[in-house]
Amino acid sequence: MSITADLIRGHTDTIILSLLMHQDSYGYQINKTIAEKTHNQYELKEATLYTAFRRLEQAGWIRSYWGDEQTGARRRYYTITPEGRAAYVRLKQEWEQTKRMIDGLLVEEV
Repeated sequence: MSITADLIRGHTDTIILSLLMHQDSYGYQINKTIAEKTHNQYELKEATLYTAFRRLEQAGWIRSYWGDEQTGARRRYYTITPEGRAAYVRLKQEWEQTKRMIDGLLVEEV
């Protein structure tokens, strides 16, 4: 069973911030991590991912910098800011509250 994009779409920022809470990363690696953590049931489209990066950067929740790779293409890394950490905590709390509400609304199978 694959995860419907509509179920996750509103949580893209939270997912990206969550991954950046642990370490700085770049787009391809973030998408690869999402795929791995969902057992390849979900991945972000490249346009969605980079639109989210721009939105998060404009909000001041992340900032980007160029890596110093000696071989291959240069990578643009993203790091979470203190404001982004606070936003992540708030967004995660909102998710937990929403999840509890939805769980309460869904009828268990009989």
